[in-house]
Amino acid sequence: MTDETDKAAPGRRDTKQDRLASALRENLKRRKVQARERSKPSEPSRNDEVTPHQGIAGKSGD
Repeated sequence: MTDETDKAAPGRRDTKQDRLASALRENLKRRKVQARERSKPSEPSRNDEVTPHQGIAGKSGD
């Protein structure tokens, strides 16, 4: 009653494991690059200079 097609061939299983291992390595590389990008200090944008609540009236020293 057992069907031989239910059992995976040894060569087929190795290729699946190889694909999974390769995908895991690529994912790890991608995550390392993302972590490096996040740890870099970002350059302030032009919008960071003045907040919406600050304006000419918000400046002191006059």
